[in-house]
Amino acid sequence: MIDINESVMQFLLAFVVVGPLLGAVAALLPAPPGLKGKSPGQAVLRHGVTVTGVILLAAIVLALGFDHDHPSKMQATTDISWIPALDVRIHLGIDGISLPLLVLTALLTFLCALYSYFKPPAGPAPKAFVALLLLLESGTLATFAVLDLLLFFLAFEMVLIPMYFLIARWGGAGRTRAAWKFILFTLLGSVVMLLGLLLIGIKAGTFDMVALATDNGRSLATSVQVIAVLAIGIGLAVKTPMWPLHSWLPDAHTAAPTVGSVLLAGVLLKMGTYGFVRIILPIAPDGFHTFAPYLAAFAVVGIVYGSLACLALARQGAKGDLKRLIAYSSVGHMGFVLLGIASTTPTGVNGALFANIAHGLITGLLFFLVGALKDRTGSTDLDTLAEETGAALYGRAPRLGGLLAFGAVASLGLPGLAGFWGEMLALFGSFRPAAGLSRPAFLTFMAIGAFGTLLTAAYMLIVVRRVCMGGADRETAKLADVHGYEFAAWTPLVALTVLAGLWPKALLGLTDPAVQQLLAGGTR
Repeated sequence: MIDINESVMQFLLAFVVVGPLLGAVAALLPAPPGLKGKSPGQAVLRHGVTVTGVILLAAIVLALGFDHDHPSKMQATTDISWIPALDVRIHLGIDGISLPLLVLTALLTFLCALYSYFKPPAGPAPKAFVALLLLLESGTLATFAVLDLLLFFLAFEMVLIPMYFLIARWGGAGRTRAAWKFILFTLLGSVVMLLGLLLIGIKAGTFDMVALATDNGRSLATSVQVIAVLAIGIGLAVKTPMWPLHSWLPDAHTAAPTVGSVLLAGVLLKMGTYGFVRIILPIAPDGFHTFAPYLAAFAVVGIVYGSLACLALARQGAKGDLKRLIAYSSVGHMGFVLLGIASTTPTGVNGALFANIAHGLITGLLFFLVGALKDRTGSTDLDTLAEETGAALYGRAPRLGGLLAFGAVASLGLPGLAGFWGEMLALFGSFRPAAGLSRPAFLTFMAIGAFGTLLTAAYMLIVVRRVCMGGADRETAKLADVHGYEFAAWTPLVALTVLAGLWPKALLGLTDPAVQQLLAGGTR
C-alpha cells in the first residue's frame, strides 16, 4: 500500500466522520457553495454527489494508507478529552474489523447519491433529502470509527431521525406507519442498550472501548457482565435484526424509497452485528458465553423463518412483494452472521464479518434492481411483475434480467461469489464452537443453518423463474434496459461481489488478525 504520515491518517479519519455532517449543513444553505444546476433541486443533488464522492475518496486513501501488516492495531487514532467529569473522550480509530465497514458505507452512500441525482426521489424538498442522506452517512461512519461507549451510543442513535424522515417523507404506501414502527422499535431497544453501556462504564471506571477490550472483562463481575450483555444485546438485536425483534424491518423496506432500502440493508443492519463483535465479545466475554447458545438458537430460527417467509411470498398466486421478500431474506442472512458470532471462534467471527460485507454488497444491488423494476412497471408485486414482464425479462430487458439473476444467485450463496464464504465459515464455526459451549447443540444449529441455505436457493430460484423467465408466451413491448447512471451505480457492487468471492483473502487478511487478538483479550 502507500506510506501516509500518521497525522494525515488521523485527519482523514476525522474528515470521513465529520465531512458528511458539514456537507449536510451546507446542503441547507440558500445555494450549495460552488455548485450550479438547471434548478436549485439539481444543484443540491449534485452537492450530495460531490460530498459523498469526496468522502469515498478519503476512505479509499485511508484504506490505502492502512498498515495491512498490522491490521489488529488501532490506526489513525485520535484521543481527546470531551467530558472530563464522565471521562468521555473523542476517541477515534480503525482496525481490520472496522475498515471494511467504513469503506462499504462510503461506497454505498456515494452510489445512492449518484443514483438520486439522475433519478431524483419523488417527494418534497431535495435540500432536506440530501441533508438527511449526509447526516445518515455521518452517523453510520461514526459508529464504525468511535472507540468510546457513549460516543458509540450517540452515533448509533444519530441515524434514526434521518432514516425515519427518508421513509416517512419519500417512501411509498404505508410509509407513515412503517416509519413510526421503525423508530419506536429501535428507540426502545436503544434505551435498554444505554443502560447496559452505562453499567459497564460505571463498574469498570471507563467508557474507553480499547481499555475495556484489553481488560477483557477482568474488572467486571460475571453477574454484571450477564446483565450488561442482556441489555446491550437487546438493543443490538433490534437493529440487526434478530428474530423475533425483526418485525419492523419488512414494513420499513417495503415503504422506503430505493436509496433508503439500500442504506438500511447495506449498512444500518451492520451496526448491530458490529456492536456484538466490537463491544460484547471482548468487553464482557463471560456474560456473552452465557448467552451464546441462546443467541445461536435465535439465529437459526431466524434463518429458517426468514427463508420460509420468502418462500411463502415467492410462490405462485401469493400476494408477494419483491421488496418485502428481500427484506425477509435479510432476516435469514443476518441469522448466519449471528450464528458465526455465537460460536465465539475465529472462524465463525471471521465468517460473520465477511457475511456482513457480502450482504451489504448483494442486498444493496438487489434493492437497486427492484427499484429499477418499479420505475419501469410501477409495481414490486411479483404477480404484477410476472404479468408486466411477459414471456421473459431476459427478452424484454436482458441486462436488467441478467443482473437480477446474478444478484439472486449471489444471495443464495453460489460458490465463487461473496455470499458463499461468510455463510460457510459461520457454519464451520458452529461445527467446532469455542471451549465450554455445547458441541452437540451447535452441531444441531449448524444442521438447521445448512437446511436454511437450501431454502434460500429455493425461493431465489423461484423469483428468477417468475420474474426473469415469466409464465406467459405472448408478444410484449420492450422495457427500458439498464441506463448509464444505473450501470455506474451497480457495476462496483457486481465487481466487488465477484472479487470477494474469488479472492476472499482480501477481506479475511484484514479481519482475521484483529479477530484473533480480540478473542484473545482485546485490542491494542
